[in-house]
Amino acid sequence: MEGPAEAADEKGFSKAMTEFWVFGYGSLIWRPGFDFVERQKARLAGYHRSLCIHSHVHRGSPERPGLVFGLDRGGSCVGMAFRVAPEGWDEVVAYLRERELVTNVYRELTLPVRLEDGRSVRALVYVVDRGHTQYAGRLTVEHAAEIVRRSHGQSGPNVDYVRSALDHIREMGLRDNWLEAVVRRL
Repeated sequence: MEGPAEAADEKGFSKAMTEFWVFGYGSLIWRPGFDFVERQKARLAGYHRSLCIHSHVHRGSPERPGLVFGLDRGGSCVGMAFRVAPEGWDEVVAYLRERELVTNVYRELTLPVRLEDGRSVRALVYVVDRGHTQYAGRLTVEHAAEIVRRSHGQSGPNVDYVRSALDHIREMGLRDNWLEAVVRRL
């Protein structure tokens, strides 16, 4: 997200930006945890939602990792975009970095997203780092369900996280056939 007159900081943010958007594809959809002034369905091209990250804290442990969502390469993902008021930018970025970068399994990027109303905006996005040790890769439905069924972390059972995600994705009027197949096996 580069501003027109100022150089961006190391993460791509500029004080000259006129809008600041955050793209959510997992728990950020239903629990953003920050104030926003606008929310719209949005599509991110080039990445898809996937249970591709081993959770060692919130939905599992190092001994029995759970699975959480990441944005992995390929396809596209419909999620929710949140516009943040300028006075909240620094606070929201700090909050998201604390929430999403705990183990550095995500990379923080700014990427174009297409809003439901047709506008194209740049948004703060967290995508999986495929080189990170917590990257689970592409799992079969059966293997993902087995991991989710047996895992529990500081934020509760992995099953609750996955079911809640599917419920919220459905509330948005979306289908995720792979995720639905995982939930049927839980």
